[in-house]
Amino acid sequence: MKKFLLASLILALFFVSCGTKRNTTLKNPNGRPNSSVNNSSASSSSNKGTSTSGLNYIDRYKGIAIEEMNKYGIPASIKLAQALLESGNGNSYLATRANNHFGIKCGGSWSGKSVNRPDDSNNDCFRVYNDPEQSFRDHSQFLLRKRYENLFTLRKDDYKGWAKGLKAAGYATNPRYPELLIDLIERYNLQQYDRAEAPVEVIARVEKVEEVIEEKEVEEPQVPVEEIKKPVAMLIYEVKATDTMYSIARKYNVTVETIKQLNGLSTDAVTVGQLLVVSK
Repeated sequence: MKKFLLASLILALFFVSCGTKRNTTLKNPNGRPNSSVNNSSASSSSNKGTSTSGLNYIDRYKGIAIEEMNKYGIPASIKLAQALLESGNGNSYLATRANNHFGIKCGGSWSGKSVNRPDDSNNDCFRVYNDPEQSFRDHSQFLLRKRYENLFTLRKDDYKGWAKGLKAAGYATNPRYPELLIDLIERYNLQQYDRAEAPVEVIARVEKVEEVIEEKEVEEPQVPVEEIKKPVAMLIYEVKATDTMYSIARKYNVTVETIKQLNGLSTDAVTVGQLLVVSK
């Protein structure tokens, strides 16, 4: 009965949104949106600036993000945006020394290599991966929990739903976390990597995810989620008309370079409404 109701819900949601979606996801041969809606969004977001390091990071890891999306339904745009944030475009200590791009700790069933770093305590244990791709896969496994189960009923091209759902499920503590993810996705046009699904594909994927989550509940030690990865707690600032990068840095007692690194920016330019991570 549960699967029947779920299937009915997915079908209803799919057909309700089908007409609108069809008008806003047409793509040209290069894979970029053709519609005026998406071009408008991309144009306004591009004014907020991208960085070479961010673009290089996306180019390197978009393949594994798409692969994981096709397996479990996590939008590639969401995974890439979270990785950009949590690894500082791949420049954080954990990313460079441990191939750990999502700050996942040793808790749970982890039996691989580890590294100790100050976090909640002075000697917290973090997972060390053989390569960054393993970290991207493990991030999917982290999300395959009861806490995040409802997210997997969303379409894998619904990045806004996922951004809001992650916050609602307790992935982050900052109330503006969804906006920051959406800002990054649209700034870098990451939504171009997301793919729509036919109704039958949605149902099959959701059923597969349900089975995986149920198996993990039985097989894995019941360790609190926060012991594996504490909720993201970052300070986010919205740029005002009179702000400069220097004035923002001074306001929060950090350096301009720190803000640029946290947000993957290569210039000091800021625009009104831009969301900036100013502290983690």
